[in-house]
Amino acid sequence: MISSMLLIVVILLAILIYNSITRMRANRVATFVDEEEFKQGSHRGQIVDLRENKDFESGHILGARSIPYSTIKMFYKNIRKDMPVYLYDQGKTLSIKTAILLGKNGYKDIYILKSGFRNWDGKTKK
Repeated sequence: MISSMLLIVVILLAILIYNSITRMRANRVATFVDEEEFKQGSHRGQIVDLRENKDFESGHILGARSIPYSTIKMFYKNIRKDMPVYLYDQGKTLSIKTAILLGKNGYKDIYILKSGFRNWDGKTKK
């Protein structure tokens, strides 16, 4: 009983440490912005929706293009390096992972929507 509880605690600690390290790596390559900053900045950059196509088609931020996270390693080169990149998904997990990938490949001006699409109340297109 105690050994299984200890195992659960160790696993939870490992998950927390992994999430913290991932978040710190993302902070080095991207800036987390609130909805207002996202709206203002996205007019001068590229908005990338990382959700799957069915989610994109059911509604997305106006001006966004769909590059599902499941295909990002094949298609990230279609994102211009000379313009700011604004990433979003349902929350922010996929955006963090994508920002790290983009950062490793020379992208410099990356922004992540803090609240994700689920809390977006700006303009959308269906």
